[in-house]
Amino acid sequence: MAILVPLTGYLIVDHYGKNAVPIPRYFIPERIDTVVRDGKTSVDTVFHTISDFEMTNQLGNKVSLKDMEGKVLLVDFFFTSCPSICPTLTKNLRTIQSAYVKNDTLLQILSFSVDPVRDSVDRLRKYAYEHQVNPDNWWLLTGDKKEIYDLARHQFFVSVTEGDGGPDDFVHTEKLVLIDKDKHIRGYYNGLDSNDIKRAATDIAILHLEKDKHRPGFLKFLKKLFSGS
Repeated sequence: MAILVPLTGYLIVDHYGKNAVPIPRYFIPERIDTVVRDGKTSVDTVFHTISDFEMTNQLGNKVSLKDMEGKVLLVDFFFTSCPSICPTLTKNLRTIQSAYVKNDTLLQILSFSVDPVRDSVDRLRKYAYEHQVNPDNWWLLTGDKKEIYDLARHQFFVSVTEGDGGPDDFVHTEKLVLIDKDKHIRGYYNGLDSNDIKRAATDIAILHLEKDKHRPGFLKFLKKLFSGS
């Protein structure tokens, strides 16, 4: 994995202009708008945009989407006492974070606790320390359970079940969700699958470059992205 980001950089530099690198697609269309330009009618698909929220991270700070402007987001849902999938999810996310350690202003990882009543700030901080989570660009989040579950179901769409966020409601998923700088969903990945983890890391890089392809200094931007210089 240590060579994943430099390799991704080489592939994008070598093939981006040839359209050989697949651009992550948009997910969750919400409506079709009719647009009239120069007397011609066309249709545009409007895709779901993640709504703002406010949570508390493992440092005890209140954070919202406004604090992550200009970043690509990678989202998962976990809880600190989870004995099954969460340790592997956290390990794989740490691998992705390590791949971007020299470019921590590009990526923000968000891990929402689905057991926020027990996952206090102190508990999240302890978990972060034990699992070597760097708070510079990875936040473990707690808050109101109903709000977290509404985000999981109706903003990030990681659960097909419905519930009220009450004491008996529970969401547990291995999905990772990739969000672009404009807060659109651009990818879903199995956080337990090593191939999907590599694909997520590559897609993160591509999302940073898709709007910069034709800008002056594009290659310089690539060099900075993948060298950390």
